Amino acid sequence: MRSNTAERWIQDRVDRYGPVSKLSLLGTPTVLVTGPAANKFVFFSSALAMRQPLSVRRILGERNLLELGGADHKRIRGALAEFLKPDMLRLYVGKIDGEVRRHIDERWEGRSTVTVMPLMKRLTFDIITSLLFGLERGPVRDALAGDFERVIEGVWSVPVDLPFTAFRRSLRASAKARRLLVEITRETKAKLERGEATRSSNLIACLLSLADDRGVPLLSEEEIVDSSIVALIGGHDTSSILMAFMIRHLASDAQTLAGMVQGKYQTHQIKKHHYFKQKLFSALSMLISLRGAEHDEVAKGKGDGEALLTWEDLGKMKFTWRVAQETLRVVPPVFDNFRTAIQDVEFGGYTIPKGWQVFWTAGVTHMDAAIFPEPHKFDPSRFENNQSSSAPPCSFVAFGGGPRICVGMEFARIETLVTMHHLLRRFRWRLCCKEDTFARDPMPTPLHGLPIEIEHRTYY
Repeated sequence: MRSNTAERWIQDRVDRYGPVSKLSLLGTPTVLVTGPAANKFVFFSSALAMRQPLSVRRILGERNLLELGGADHKRIRGALAEFLKPDMLRLYVGKIDGEVRRHIDERWEGRSTVTVMPLMKRLTFDIITSLLFGLERGPVRDALAGDFERVIEGVWSVPVDLPFTAFRRSLRASAKARRLLVEITRETKAKLERGEATRSSNLIACLLSLADDRGVPLLSEEEIVDSSIVALIGGHDTSSILMAFMIRHLASDAQTLAGMVQGKYQTHQIKKHHYFKQKLFSALSMLISLRGAEHDEVAKGKGDGEALLTWEDLGKMKFTWRVAQETLRVVPPVFDNFRTAIQDVEFGGYTIPKGWQVFWTAGVTHMDAAIFPEPHKFDPSRFENNQSSSAPPCSFVAFGGGPRICVGMEFARIETLVTMHHLLRRFRWRLCCKEDTFARDPMPTPLHGLPIEIEHRTYY
């Protein structure tokens, strides 16, 4: 993972043993399954249960969505889906837009270089804490951001609770964050009772408002806190990685860039890169005519540019979302996952014994030339009909699939489109590092956090 050769290791194993093979991982007998049929088996089989490492259970809570199954999983997932459904999310587009504008004004504007990865992580954190918890900008949100960083550091660590270990730091930070979320939950409950908040105010208000036919709350306080932490982690890492790798790719893909925005550039910054700019301008000039620049078209409809983006505006950014999907295909944020066989189960002509791990990975289907021709070529047109028409089901699995498909998929789409709209309309950038590499630990991270040189964009 850290040397970024995991895909090659998996593919070599598939070439040698086929799409089903056994091995030992972390001291546990394991079956590696690959291909669309294997993905479908993992996502839909009732004989397989989620299996999270002990560190995840200790830090995120025993009632977290990743750990639960059966009726409890369905109940809590349904509660989260109630807040994250499109009808609810369309109410928050303007609020997300405001967070993105403030972030860019404070952390991008007036600078000649920025480091993208930590900026995207802070942006997604601010968006999520605002919408999910109702936390406004200030010292409380800043303190939670520090705690959250320490939580993330230990989620996938060796669960040894000793001083000075990442696991101990993460446990302490998790306990502190949970105390804050309990306080927020109780304050929100009081506001709902006084009529000072509504079901649509934020995620916690929505979860507190859900009840059965007898008026009994669907979720306990512990389940609300655990669900909030999982939502924070799930929405923070994956979206920030997606946007960082989109920025990374667009730095060197003029053709894709031209489908998003047109424009001239200011010359008071990065003058030493005159040759680079000449080449880029030339490529853009030739390619702009190939497809309309959708973000410029959206901006034209906003008048003076001060009006916030709307749900309808996002519906016009179809090409940008195809670019995002292709980015996820090439660099899926989640490389693999595990299930546990809760009974003997058949797959591919083999019996997987009860208690064995089932190891699943996205890269095998994403980079299969029989499914996605020329898989190493970046081609957003693969997703012109939401997914390549020639690809079998369960081939593109960046968001998982089945009953556990990412519940925040639509939320990720909104914050990605809003963020890319403002970055593309205001800046152009160039990679600082000649070596354009990344490693996984366990999520993909660009070299040095992806430092870039930026210049402000002017318009025709």
